[in-house]
Amino acid sequence: MTDDLRYPVGKFHFDPNVTPATRRACFAQVREAPAAMRAAVRGLTASQFDTPYRPDGWTVRQVVL
Repeated sequence: MTDDLRYPVGKFHFDPNVTPATRRACFAQVREAPAAMRAAVRGLTASQFDTPYRPDGWTVRQVVL
């Protein structure tokens, strides 16, 4: 993690050594992302959906809906 709110999960770092196994793992993450997002926001209130993740940032609603 980082303290820089522009990069809440850290800056992107390119890995030039991508293997078939790494590629399969990435595809699995993309495939599983919609269900994970639905589970993460299940039960949130309208107010919570309209909460930005950082000052002047996008809201939960803008990111996941």
